[in-house]
Amino acid sequence: MIAIIYFVELLLAGIIAGVVGSMSGLGGGVVIVPALTLLFGIPLEYAAGASLVSTIATSSGAASAYVKDKLANIRIGMSLEVATTLGAIVGSLLAAYIYANGISSYLFIVFGIVLIISIYPAIKEYKKGKMHRMNKDWSTKFFQLSGSYYDKAEKKVVRYSGYRWGLGEIVSLGGGLMSGLLGVGGGVLKVMGMNRGMRLPMKVTTSTSNFMIGVTAATSSAIYWSLGYIQPFIVAPVVIGILIGAYFGSKVLERTQSRKIRTLFLIMLGVVGLQMIFRGFGVA
Repeated sequence: MIAIIYFVELLLAGIIAGVVGSMSGLGGGVVIVPALTLLFGIPLEYAAGASLVSTIATSSGAASAYVKDKLANIRIGMSLEVATTLGAIVGSLLAAYIYANGISSYLFIVFGIVLIISIYPAIKEYKKGKMHRMNKDWSTKFFQLSGSYYDKAEKKVVRYSGYRWGLGEIVSLGGGLMSGLLGVGGGVLKVMGMNRGMRLPMKVTTSTSNFMIGVTAATSSAIYWSLGYIQPFIVAPVVIGILIGAYFGSKVLERTQSRKIRTLFLIMLGVVGLQMIFRGFGVA
């Protein structure tokens, strides 16, 4: 009976994580890692392992719908995936060393501070309405960073052109590094890189991020599995719940205004930043 209750609790936590992760483009790890460590008392390395596998589920559950509705830009996602996969490999290997030597606190604090500081300039840019400009440079045509989609919330076709591909590649590398180190999918940096760096619309950014984080998390989770940090009895209910939540989250996003999605992203950015700082000080 206790096992069934435990399974249901993890399932519900996964559903919530799936909804938030798919709508914000951050992956379910943003919610599921603190839930597993704080509410269920699961050690951080095993929570990170479960988070990575669940992030694959988030990507699978949401990205398929985004690709079908042409929200996710596959060309952009794949062009950035090389850097983020490399970062995921390096981050996972560093995580093995960090967990073995117990020196993760400083890393968490630095990451958290950087994320929280980044909220203020993001708010300023959103207020100025700069996020949907049709900016172009050499990389716009070379990497085919232009596209369009039908916005069901706004009831119109949105056309866009991204630029500064190199900046997006660098930030994606950092996203992969974060994924391997912290088990959160790296969506935080990917969304920032594509939206603020490459000037892509928020819906394109979050949907493309959902597509990318699955590949990134798969790379990291393979290394975590070899280290013994992925436990099936924890992963199973979480993954099922996140698949359910990601499906419904993707449906909600299609009909949600971009302004509200940006607000959700900024809130989650602060949550992730504080979570990392608290974890660094041993509170979480």
